[in-house]
Amino acid sequence: MTQLADGIFYTVRRSDRARRVRVTVEATRGVEVVLPRRAAQRDAGAAVRELAPWIERRLREAGEQRAAVAARGDKVPYLGTMLTLVPQAGRTRVVQRDHTLLTPAGAARVPALELWYRRKARAEIAPRVERAAAQLGSSYTSLSIRGQRTRWGSCSAKRALSFNWRLLLAPEAVLDYVVWHEVCHLEAMNHSPRFWSLVAAHCPDYREKAAWLRQHGGTLIL
Repeated sequence: MTQLADGIFYTVRRSDRARRVRVTVEATRGVEVVLPRRAAQRDAGAAVRELAPWIERRLREAGEQRAAVAARGDKVPYLGTMLTLVPQAGRTRVVQRDHTLLTPAGAARVPALELWYRRKARAEIAPRVERAAAQLGSSYTSLSIRGQRTRWGSCSAKRALSFNWRLLLAPEAVLDYVVWHEVCHLEAMNHSPRFWSLVAAHCPDYREKAAWLRQHGGTLIL
């Protein structure tokens, strides 16, 4: 249910995993307050009021992100290139023809596009991970493609790597940076100076790529 505090509309979601009140602002979801299961309902409104200036700034940024996505028109980005969408009645899956994507028409288009991107993500990311791990002399236990809401990639203590399929909507160099970031965690499971030294050795302009994700990550949606 949508609620209002200090002129800001927000929704509340309770989570068994949450240990504290968390506020997120996304281009597609708006303002969401995540509450620990036993937190009082009033804590959500208090958090929104406390963070109102930050929320308003993020809402402005989200509006700019939505405008950037809308400006694509009938095109979607793919690792720095633009692919033209051609809906076809009766089609059930996406097929690529050079720089064109033949897609289902209507409401079925976005789910079919996401499935296509997920499949392409594994094909693009797996060989990059293999090459990076080989260069480092490291190994990993598994590789998964997910649709995390707040993370671009991860490396678990069990050396399992995970990447967000939405990275294929970013420039290729940004994807390469995230791959190196996570693969370097196989050698340093933290963000210590040693870790960043490893990242810099293989991706010297990583700061620029990380900044791009912070600024444009909200536009990596279909």
